[in-house]
Amino acid sequence: MRSFVLPIVLIGLGLMLFVGGCNSYNSFVDMDENTENAWSKVQSAYQRRADLIPNLVATVKGVADFEKETLTAVTEARSKATSINIDPSNLTPEKMKEFQAAQGQLSQSLGRLLMVSEQYPQLQASQNFRELQVQLEGTENRIKVERDRYNDVVTQYNKKVRRFPGSLFAGLFGFDQRAQFEAEAGAQNAPKVEF
Repeated sequence: MRSFVLPIVLIGLGLMLFVGGCNSYNSFVDMDENTENAWSKVQSAYQRRADLIPNLVATVKGVADFEKETLTAVTEARSKATSINIDPSNLTPEKMKEFQAAQGQLSQSLGRLLMVSEQYPQLQASQNFRELQVQLEGTENRIKVERDRYNDVVTQYNKKVRRFPGSLFAGLFGFDQRAQFEAEAGAQNAPKVEF
């Protein structure tokens, strides 16, 4: 009788480990897919902004004798921001910083364009320009919402990858932590407004 107990216990433990591993693996796959889905939504929001920029630049060119340097900076920043391709399953902190830097440069260029455009009353009076400004504002809000959602999904995923015993299965199955969006350096400081 004793000779049967040890093999039965070992088989039972092996079966429990197998079932636990299968459950963990499936859970990691679900969460991995959720992070990729959330990343796709972030990219979609950024793409919407990139798609609006040529219309904005064309409207500005058509209405005002605008500074070419500002328009060139916006066009170049858009080109750089849209040229960065990121694989969401291999999103390292370095890649995330590169992506954020390119998007930040585009945001700064757009900000300069909108700020300089205030000096052109005929541009401010243009219905097309006002509509594009509203669409850009809405798009920036969408980008923020999707980035926040992405960070929420990645936080849940990273917790699962780091918690015990999930960390054992995550390492065994090759699931690594994902990078999150971070605030830009100095973002905690309010901009100075001078009149």
